[in-house]
Amino acid sequence: MYICISISSLSWQVYPSLHKDSLPRLFTYWTADGYQSGCYNLVCPGFVQTNPNVCLGAAIDPTSKYGGQQYEGAYMIWKDPKSADWWLRVGTEVIGFWPSNLFTDLRDHATIIEYGGEVYAENLGTHTSTQMGSGHFQNEGFRKAAYARKLEVVDHDNHLIGVSNLGVIAEKPNCYGVKNGYNNAWGNYIYFGGPGYNPNCL
Repeated sequence: MYICISISSLSWQVYPSLHKDSLPRLFTYWTADGYQSGCYNLVCPGFVQTNPNVCLGAAIDPTSKYGGQQYEGAYMIWKDPKSADWWLRVGTEVIGFWPSNLFTDLRDHATIIEYGGEVYAENLGTHTSTQMGSGHFQNEGFRKAAYARKLEVVDHDNHLIGVSNLGVIAEKPNCYGVKNGYNNAWGNYIYFGGPGYNPNCL
């Protein structure tokens, strides 16, 4: 799952050149200049960790199995109305914050919130074979495709409300896809993912 809050992001990722393995890992990333520069986790000054119980960059275990047991992570980012800092909670643990003075747009409010997945690879002449989520398309649904549920935002009164106007975008729909829905148990949700390179994604 990839969650992008304007110019900060939180999620899990597989990034072999950074971590030297192919394990899914919890990460944060922030940038103040539209991704011209930025910082992962605690590599440079920026994110202030206040709770040692969650380790940024740690491998995630256990992980969901295709057609089998599913495991979920709960993440929340919100702006403290008094300090204007942006706080991060993972599960039930509030683990730290991004100081408001790191940002320009985020000093006031988030301009866009995105949920879903992202894949990056060097230009190889064909599309990358890197999978997103389970490597299966969104239409396969629960236990097979990646999902994010209970998609909510914090409003101006500091209350959680369901996402409105939830649109979906798949830049390479033959490679990776997404679909959204709503039910009483999950609220707003999305299924997403895909195999990457395949006969329809070249």
